[in-house]
Amino acid sequence: MSEDVVAFDLTRMLIGDTSLLFILEIAFRTVVIYVYTLALIRWIGGRSIGQLSLVEFLLVIALGSAVGDAMFYPEVPLIHCMAVITFVVLLDKGLSHLVSRHPRLEDAIEGKTVAIVSDGIIDYRQLLELNLGHDELFEQLRLKDIEHVGQVRAAYFETNGLISVFRTDDASSRPGLSIVPPWDVSEPKDFRAGTEVDGRHGFACVRCAALLRPRMPGVLPPCPNCEGHVFHALADRTDAITASAETPS
Repeated sequence: MSEDVVAFDLTRMLIGDTSLLFILEIAFRTVVIYVYTLALIRWIGGRSIGQLSLVEFLLVIALGSAVGDAMFYPEVPLIHCMAVITFVVLLDKGLSHLVSRHPRLEDAIEGKTVAIVSDGIIDYRQLLELNLGHDELFEQLRLKDIEHVGQVRAAYFETNGLISVFRTDDASSRPGLSIVPPWDVSEPKDFRAGTEVDGRHGFACVRCAALLRPRMPGVLPPCPNCEGHVFHALADRTDAITASAETPS
């Protein structure tokens, strides 16, 4: 620590080396930059945070970095900050123009929509590629009033990071891997492949949610869809599971 700095000097900590009049300059700077930035964002069009594209998210980061310094650093001229903000917005506008007219560029920058659930089966490989955990997927499904994965006809990971969900028409009778209550609230009992079962209950693979119902007492086999070795027992509607559920496509 420098010898010139006095520890816990309240005057230095609260006011600094500038006069109190500089607070009025900060207020003026803040108003100018805020109004100018708001006008530019209004010009390019804005969406809510949950709807921001990757390009727009980058714009927010760049503007935040450029806007903040000019509000309270006396050595940063307002015109320089306004020039940076203008160039950033024009760059965003130009990139958005290119993306809207070139689908390949749009896919490269924004990414593609990915199917992660189809007919009650989770594409766990896509979850790995997206770095999306089962807990996060199940949370998003519960927010759409989904109680078990069998109720999902299709779910897609959108380019804005949200998950769109479409319910199956026979959601009331179709069984599936239960996600209510959340597993970290009430953890269901695990059944491992190789466990002796009586053949009266159905099971759902924890990894991909594929359904399995042994036809007779015996050893619980690995999941026929993903070769997973961990299952949860279906709480109800097990009589709706048919033999075709043993080998989902």
